Amino acid sequence: MGVTKEQVESTLKSKMNPSHLEVIDISGGCGASFTVEIVSEQFVGKRLLERHRMVNAALAEEMKEIHALSITKALTDEQWKQETQKSQAAA
Repeated sequence: MGVTKEQVESTLKSKMNPSHLEVIDISGGCGASFTVEIVSEQFVGKRLLERHRMVNAALAEEMKEIHALSITKALTDEQWKQETQKSQAAA
């Protein structure tokens, strides 16, 4: 059996301490492909590529079985707050 959405969430929660985390299994349940949206203060001062590397490193064990990981958002709390305010203002 492949990696579950819950495994990815659990690992990221314990290693990245996110204030927001959304993991979606887009593989149809076989655990081969996920999208991740994560907000963590650990990203402060880090460039986007560094943030993606941090997520991949946190999931090193799971990545042995995951074929595709799409990190759609890797933001700091401040960036997330600004983004949510913009989307609320547009609504």
